[in-house]
Amino acid sequence: MNKITLIGGGLSGSLMAVYLAKRGFEVNVYERRPDMRSNRISAGRSINLALSVRGLRALEKVGLDKEILKEAIPMYGRTLHPVEGELAYQPYGKEGQAIYSVSRGLLNIQLLELADEYPNIHLHFDHKCVDVNLETASATFVNAQGVEVQVEGDRIIGTDGAFAATRGRMQISDRFNYSQSYLNHGYKELLIPPGANGQHLMHKESLHIWPRGHYMMIALPNPPGDFTCTLFFPFEGEESFASLQTEEQVEKFFKKRFPDAVPLMPTLLEDYFSNPTSSLVTVKCYPWVKDDKLALMGDAAHAIVPFFGQGMNCAFEDCVVMDECIEKHGNDWGAAFAEYQDLRKVNADAIADLAVQNFVEMRDRVGDRQFLHMKEVEHELCEMYPESYMSQYEMVTFSNIPYADALAMGSVNETILNRIIRDKMDLNNEILIKSLIDEEKKRAHGG
Repeated sequence: MNKITLIGGGLSGSLMAVYLAKRGFEVNVYERRPDMRSNRISAGRSINLALSVRGLRALEKVGLDKEILKEAIPMYGRTLHPVEGELAYQPYGKEGQAIYSVSRGLLNIQLLELADEYPNIHLHFDHKCVDVNLETASATFVNAQGVEVQVEGDRIIGTDGAFAATRGRMQISDRFNYSQSYLNHGYKELLIPPGANGQHLMHKESLHIWPRGHYMMIALPNPPGDFTCTLFFPFEGEESFASLQTEEQVEKFFKKRFPDAVPLMPTLLEDYFSNPTSSLVTVKCYPWVKDDKLALMGDAAHAIVPFFGQGMNCAFEDCVVMDECIEKHGNDWGAAFAEYQDLRKVNADAIADLAVQNFVEMRDRVGDRQFLHMKEVEHELCEMYPESYMSQYEMVTFSNIPYADALAMGSVNETILNRIIRDKMDLNNEILIKSLIDEEKKRAHGG
């Protein structure tokens, strides 16, 4: 029996453990944090995430998708909150298509509980990885008592997050490429609590956005009736975390820039000053694997910023692809790891770039009248010609089309939309519209 050491018991780590256990491998999962199942209330309050098609596909393969959706809230579109004027609404996709707001903590708990059902999965908490041997696939941990623990195995899979110890060890090996890029923006969590009877105080089935040019606030709904708000804000500048130092400054700023939200946020000042300000980083690296001994997955291989809601979905898709590569190559782990890397690296780079692009769209362009008109035209185009045209958002969120293909199609789609709007084309003219779409797709592929 292959003995696999899985470093990191977060979302992708616990899911990958189940995939491996289903194939009969002995899996030891080492997590530096305590077992979050001992504090479910705290876990339920953690940041929520957007679950979409790729993530649901990964959960379906272990029979957990329906259970997760019971605790999730569908979000069918964006509700935009201008400083002044009426709210605007943008559907995400076709009728009935939604992304799902889920609690990171509760999802992680459900994955750990599923993992615990397998006798060949062994969970070890409070174990911090301090070293990895790339040649022997052994690892060294320090447990809660400060005692070093040496672990032997046949191979290691690193799912230990954006600041992974596994990747850190790879970084000091020969010919390892690594880059990290921080945004000039950070983020802070805030809260809109439920109403008196536990009801949501804003439209429940939307992701709410307050676009303000070079910054924004968003809010995702939670089942208890509250919304998790996140302020994405520059670290420095005239309007920034650095400029808001007193309660008076924070209150004045929010009343001026988020006037409709302030009455819904009774704990604004307490949340602002007690919750941490966190940074936003994109991590790219290569190679992700070392022979047949080690592979990186999830944020350990490709940390991305959260503006396309794909961090978790991308990590879960890593698990699906790895599982498929293991099935294809059997005991040839070198071949399985190599193909996994070839398939995933280009797509992880693509979604990292798409996530940064979408930040600009969410904070700035969604408040622009011309852009909103273009989105309205695109929505009609998607509804009328679903076999010919798919928006970039649909490709990323509502399909399993490779991220790299979705990135490439973005500029093609924009050209199509600009021509339709510029030439005032009638969307009901099927021959004309399909001809335009075919022409631009051929041009993009050098046809």
